[in-house]
Amino acid sequence: MPHYERILITGAAGRLGSELRKGLVPLAKTIRLAGREPFHDLAPHEEEAVFDLADMEATIAATKDCDAIVHFGGAPLECEWQTILDSSIRGSYHIYEGARKHGVKRVIYASSVHAIGYHEIEAHIGVDAPVRPDSLYGVSKNFVESLSRLYWDKFGIETACLRIFSSFPEPADRRMLWSYLSFADCVRLVEASLTAPRVGHTISFGISDNKLKMVDNSGADHLGFIPQDSAEPFRAAVEAKTPVPDPKKPSVKYLGGWFCELGHPDDKPAG
Repeated sequence: MPHYERILITGAAGRLGSELRKGLVPLAKTIRLAGREPFHDLAPHEEEAVFDLADMEATIAATKDCDAIVHFGGAPLECEWQTILDSSIRGSYHIYEGARKHGVKRVIYASSVHAIGYHEIEAHIGVDAPVRPDSLYGVSKNFVESLSRLYWDKFGIETACLRIFSSFPEPADRRMLWSYLSFADCVRLVEASLTAPRVGHTISFGISDNKLKMVDNSGADHLGFIPQDSAEPFRAAVEAKTPVPDPKKPSVKYLGGWFCELGHPDDKPAG
């Protein structure tokens, strides 16, 4: 039997949202897909909610009659502050207000490695390490992690904040040989977060069972996530086509990779 009557997926047209749209089918009788554009290929078990997360009234309305929310919407990368403010910060507040007003008891939030991107790799941090964002994008993830903490402590809404590292079809560079999260493992992580008996307020790293383990995810073991994939099958090809990077570069020293070398997104290019 499905665990839920209805799950709302925000960012359902995105790279990971599209995978969750398929992978979470067994968990709910109905999946409500949220996006800024209509979906033209709805299956019988799907329904759509077309809105912008910055629109408080529409976002709250989209959470009605949902038992759980998989919140993967918002700015997907570092970008201008106004976009991050409207879509990721205000938009996430609207999601949690919708959850509070409509009695949603569990949210799965797509946080990011960039919430802790300025920790050095050698520190081998756990999920309870202090936040060290590497970007405004990372700051928005810190905001929602704190927001979700408040909504658990004050209103009893559980959240699993999933700090996703590098989730792509396959590793694209040498950093991803340790930071890789396969699409299938991403679905497994969200599924575990939705079905765990108790979540409370949990922070978990989203990473596959790679040979090199740069962080300690044991603090989230209660979710029951067991990754099945690894970057190792791709190692030879990645190392053959990419040079060994300078170990002194911020993109190599820190967990956040190339985000640590970005300037302010609102600065105009020189010249």
